[in-house]
Order: sequence, then C-alpha cells, then structure tokens
Amino acid sequence: MSSPAADAPLLLVVDDNPLNVEPLCDLLEAMGYRVAKALDGATALQVVEEHPPDLILLDIMMPGMNGYEVCVRLKADPKNERIPVVFVTALSDCEDKVRAIEAGGDDFLTKPFNRPVLLARIRSLLRLKTASDALEASYRKLQALERMKDDLMKMIVHDLKSPLAAVLATLEVALDGDLGPLTGDQQQLLAGAQRHGVDMLLLIEDLLELTRLEESQLVVEREEFDVTALLNNVAEEWRLRLDREGATLRVDAEPALNVSADHQLLRRVFSNLVGNALRHAGPGVEIQISAVLDRHPHGVLFTVADNGVGIPEEYHEFIFRKFGSLGRTDASGAQSSGIGLTFCKLAVEAHAGKIWVESRAGEGSAFRFVIPSGPEPGGSVQTTLADSVPVAG
Repeated sequence: MSSPAADAPLLLVVDDNPLNVEPLCDLLEAMGYRVAKALDGATALQVVEEHPPDLILLDIMMPGMNGYEVCVRLKADPKNERIPVVFVTALSDCEDKVRAIEAGGDDFLTKPFNRPVLLARIRSLLRLKTASDALEASYRKLQALERMKDDLMKMIVHDLKSPLAAVLATLEVALDGDLGPLTGDQQQLLAGAQRHGVDMLLLIEDLLELTRLEESQLVVEREEFDVTALLNNVAEEWRLRLDREGATLRVDAEPALNVSADHQLLRRVFSNLVGNALRHAGPGVEIQISAVLDRHPHGVLFTVADNGVGIPEEYHEFIFRKFGSLGRTDASGAQSSGIGLTFCKLAVEAHAGKIWVESRAGEGSAFRFVIPSGPEPGGSVQTTLADSVPVAG
C-alpha cells in the first residue's frame, strides 16, 4: 500500500483504546489521508499545538480529560476553532449528542460506525474547512488592502493641505486688489475659484477628522456654551455665499438654551449640513436651523431643514454610509464626495447622540440630530465605522 501524499489532509485520531485507534488509522491511510494519533486528551492538545490537523476524530469516554473537555479547549483557541471535530463514541443518548454540540463538535457518530458514512462525513467536513480557510485568507487579504488604501488616502489628503492653502492665499491677495485692479468678470471667476478651494479645504479636513473618528483617536472636548450664539455664528459664516446664491437661512432656537458638546465638531456638523443643502437642494433654497430642548434623552435636538428637492425614503440610510453619495451634482457640475454625512454621523455618535433624516422626494429635507447631556470634558471618542452612515455631502 502506498503512503499518503505529503499534502494530503492530516487527520488526528484520539481514543484511549489502541484496539480502536489502529484499525481506524489503517482505514484512513488506505483512503489517502495522513494520520496522527493520541491516546489521551492532554497528548491530543499537544499534537494539535505542534502539528495542527485538518480534522479530529475524538472519543468521549477517556480517563483524565474526556472528549468534551478536549473539544472545549480546542474551540476556545482562535487558532484551532475552525478545525472540524467529529465525536466517535459508544455513547448514543440524545443528551450525549446535545452535550457534544454544545462543546463545539461538528458531527457525532456512534460506535460501531458505518465506514462509508464516516468517510463521507470526513470528506464533507474537509471541503467545508477548505472553503472556510479560503474565505478567511481572502478576508485577511482584503483587510490588508483596506489598511493600505486608508494609509495612502491619509498621506495624500494630508499632503494636499499645504499647496491648497498656498493657492487660497494667492486668490485672497488677488481678490483684495493687491496685484492690481480686477474687472467684474475676473472678480467673479476668482471668487468662484476661492469658494471651491474653501470647499476642498473643508473636504480635506473632513477626511482627516473622519479618519481620526474611525480610529477612535479624536478626543471630544466638551464645554457648555450658548446654542443661539453657535447657530448665529454658523449663519454668519455662510452669509456671503447665501447672498451670492439667492438662498436664505433662518435661525430659530429656544432662548437661554445651552449644550455641553465639542464646539468645533458641532460647528463642522452644521457647516456640512448647511453646505449640503446649498449644493443639492436647488436654487434659491430656504434653510432653517433650529434647536429645542429634548427630554428623551435629556439634551438638545438640532434640525437643519430646507425646502429643496428632497431625498427618496429608500436612500435615508444609504446617504450616511461612507462614500454613500446619491450622485447629485452642484451648480458647477461637481459631484458629491459622499463623506460629509459620514463625518456628521460619527461626530454626533462621538457625543453619544443620534442623527437621521426626514424627507421625501420633492418635499424638502430635515436633518435632525440629538446631543444628549454627556460626560465631563475631555472624554475620548469610542466609535467605529462599522455602522456609520453620512448625508449626501
């Protein structure tokens, strides 16, 4: 009889009775499998550690450490949890089978076993393990590629800031007239270039902070401040662009309303939502930003609403996903990046809050988020992108 091939699956037979082990090993070797053997549970664990098998045939009634204990220990180790375990035992009660499954066993055969059935089950479990191993290897490869992609994106985005800042500074000098008088058309073109440059800079900052939020590296610096003052500051920041595009923005906040939050992050959330409305809601859009006391949970409910084109209900969750853009373009033909709402979602969740959208096609949109009363200043962000979602930013 020829020896099994060097790359044949390795099976481990564990049984305290040599009279059971030898015939089973001979059968398996005759079928082309490589075989290892162990006469007790401790030896079986040692063999698995030194030469991990592709499948284990495990007896239950053994002195010292029984088969259930061996299986539990094997499955508790991440390195071994995907190794199929077939209990081969004289026990046949339903209770024994249930206990074997609860211990992590993948199959159960009663002695004396039917040889064709045993071999068929071995082949089936080995095919399943091969597929599982291939899937795990593919997943790890995808993870490595994703990390490499994220690292490359962070490097590129970071390196874009300096040249863009230089371009914006040059545009500002030109618009101020320091390089000579400008015609009306030149003034308009340079102002448009400056506006898009500022949008790009905000996008870069979103990407950088989004990465820190995803990696739980950003610290939320909570402080208590007046809500009305924040909303008025946001409105003032957008005043020139609103006038230029024929849009209006109204602030409506309950008087004497304070919030405990990271002022910078919250301001960026509002800027993203207002900018999103200007880019996608249509010409002459009317925007309202408001804040009211929310008692369930105790905190502040903020709303950024517009009377624009609206968002179909089937996209309400999609738009919060990373790069989850609806493919809409602004007046200049530029398409949404799909990260603005992801940033908003992660920033709100970093405050233990929640953000959502209420909208229908043709009926405008209302983005609402709650900032609950939170911990003391300086709390760390504990949020990931596993369940993140953005607004068509």
